[in-house]
Amino acid sequence: MIGAWFSGFALGFSLIVAIGAQNAFVLRQGLRREHVFPVCLVCALSDAILIVIGVTSFQAVSQRFEWLEPAMRWGGAAFLIWYGLKSLRSALSSSETLLAAEDNPAPLSKTLLLCLALTWLNPHVYLDTVVMLGMLSTNYPGRTSAFAAGAMSASFIFFFALGYGARLLRPVFANPKVWRIFEGGIALLMWFIAFQLLRGYFEYSFFS
Repeated sequence: MIGAWFSGFALGFSLIVAIGAQNAFVLRQGLRREHVFPVCLVCALSDAILIVIGVTSFQAVSQRFEWLEPAMRWGGAAFLIWYGLKSLRSALSSSETLLAAEDNPAPLSKTLLLCLALTWLNPHVYLDTVVMLGMLSTNYPGRTSAFAAGAMSASFIFFFALGYGARLLRPVFANPKVWRIFEGGIALLMWFIAFQLLRGYFEYSFFS
């Protein structure tokens, strides 16, 4: 159970840390110290809901449609390879930094609506939580609850650490070289997970 929890935590964390619209929004709120707790909570709870849907529904559907699991495995690997290439391209060419905006504070309701939109209207969120984590959870039969708990723990820790730790990292986010190194690491991690997915498929094919 501990191994499944740690795997869920590591995989969930690796999928969530990549720079994107949602993370940039949380970072922005943290840098401005504006509605940090509710924003982090909404993001983490949304991830938790999607992870539960992925772990429970993906298994049920894949048992009914046997072709779905290998299709998702190959599709997920292709997505991770593409995502890694995207991160590598950003690492080699990006000069952007993530800085706090200097405008007037927004109302809580407007902030949370924007946060929900960035979360639930982003197709990558579904690929990461419902599809990818749901598919990867099938590698832990009888331990999917521990796997899901690990992935959810990663979301809560990451969002709250990002939101409340952002003000300590202002000098870091002003340096584009740091983000290039970070994006390069994400690229390697995405490719490693894709390799793990395909290796599991080939091992199953050869020994089944």
